[in-house]
Amino acid sequence: MLDLVISNVRIANREGCFDIGIRDGRIAAIEHALATDAPRQDMCGCLAFGGFVDSHIHLDKACILDRCLICEGTLEEAVRETAKAKAGFTTEDVYARAARVVENAILNGTTAMRTFVEVDPRAGFRSLDAIRQIRRTYAWAIDIQICAFAQEGLTNEPETTDMLDRALTDGADLIGGCPYTDPDPQAHITRIFDLAERHGVDVDFHLDFDLNPSGSAIPAVVAETKRRGYGGRVSIGHATKLSAMSTQAADELAARLADAGIAVTVLPATDLFLLGRDRDHLIPRGLAPAMLLTASGVTVTAATNNVLNPFTPYGDVSLGRMANLFANVAQLSRDEDIGRAFDMVTANAARLMRRNYGLEPGAPADIVVADAADPLSMIREIRQPIAGWKNGKQTFVRPQPRLLPPAS
Repeated sequence: MLDLVISNVRIANREGCFDIGIRDGRIAAIEHALATDAPRQDMCGCLAFGGFVDSHIHLDKACILDRCLICEGTLEEAVRETAKAKAGFTTEDVYARAARVVENAILNGTTAMRTFVEVDPRAGFRSLDAIRQIRRTYAWAIDIQICAFAQEGLTNEPETTDMLDRALTDGADLIGGCPYTDPDPQAHITRIFDLAERHGVDVDFHLDFDLNPSGSAIPAVVAETKRRGYGGRVSIGHATKLSAMSTQAADELAARLADAGIAVTVLPATDLFLLGRDRDHLIPRGLAPAMLLTASGVTVTAATNNVLNPFTPYGDVSLGRMANLFANVAQLSRDEDIGRAFDMVTANAARLMRRNYGLEPGAPADIVVADAADPLSMIREIRQPIAGWKNGKQTFVRPQPRLLPPAS
């Protein structure tokens, strides 16, 4: 006996409409017409998929525009202003701001996310404690991975290493580093990998966040990944240096990333806002060349990154909108490329986070239905999610808007 049928939905790469039968929190059957007395919800031919997956977001420092100044709009200013603000963060404050973002993410169809949480002498463990509470509170609707993150260096603040070690013991799922803010980037990379190995967790770096084609840290991360047998467990965000390189140089690094099993996350909103501030005309786009990386076999994702702070002073946690923004900036038009943009915020992001993903019998019944005919229209038109389920339990509903013409 089925518990529920989500009926009359379209599924990517399948012809016609389907019924999805759910039992005990899992997908029990997918057929064109399920004969059952179970309750059913008719979705009227809308698109069903496994939900968006946000592979890179900062919940702890979201929604702090009211306590920061933005005069230059640069990365250096964003780091500086946020460092000052986070010294005053309380657990309750972080929780309230993060809850606002997570609830919007759920309503926008996100079923899983990886959040970075800064752990250092200024933030202490207050942000980590708050985000651990958020993870528990919203587990009914979204899965949250917590990445203990060293935003402002390690070699310059050795106590941060011990704090990260404790964070991993106390419930963080993986570790993140930021070599470009450390006086010794190579030592920073080594220490992050040492902690990852000690705790058996994955690694996610903020890397190469500028438009100078020289001095890439990618070779160092590749070398450590291969030396430690960490293929498939390492990802890097930003990697905007790649956009400033010749195609040949970028191709060579892409091949090395693919061979090492390192994923790359493109962060359109932040990278567009912060980079190119030294130019007074022909401002560069500055996004990592996602299609080139994809062609080399690299797992590539797109993600939110920051929301309403000095790194990105806007945002609504809509990954459909983010994929559309990426497609615009990357000048995508072909159906297959728009489909890849959809994958970057769904299946690819799940792969980066080492999660099972997709609508198949036996899979968890994590399902989002959107007011779209297919993934292409979802990205081209930024069509909106209208309902979602987590483990077979409905988590949100967003009624479709309708016109109210005057009576004739």
